[in-house]
Amino acid sequence: MMHATETVIRKSITVNVPVERAFEVFTDGIGTWWPLETHSLGREKAEAVVLEGREGGRLFERQTDGVESDWGRVTAWDPPHRVAFTWHPGRSVATAQEVDVQFTGTAGSTRVDLEHRGWENLGDLAAEAIPGYDSGWDHVLGNRYAKAAGR
Repeated sequence: MMHATETVIRKSITVNVPVERAFEVFTDGIGTWWPLETHSLGREKAEAVVLEGREGGRLFERQTDGVESDWGRVTAWDPPHRVAFTWHPGRSVATAQEVDVQFTGTAGSTRVDLEHRGWENLGDLAAEAIPGYDSGWDHVLGNRYAKAAGR
């Protein structure tokens, strides 16, 4: 097995929309496709996920009782080509990994490349978390996002 410092989860999909739309659905529209019912801190109380579209913006979950839980912060904002953010839902900022998403437009479609790295920040939890995120990103990006974007 690879060490956490060497592990990078990479996922790529192509959606049949222009790059601007692919970026918009991933960022502004994240609340329309993110599977809060299975991938959230509040589960049945989870109401929305929000990505604030600017460098330094928050990525967070809002629950029906108004409680907000930070998942990360936007570290790169270059519409419609790239968004990157730290990732630590339910954990301390010190454990944050980075998710970097690149959008490359081609004739009528967009290739979306996601990299999830920085697993060493999770310490001993990394070995347990990596397989779940590897399959989780397949579901979230490859199924939920792709459908919302118009695969």
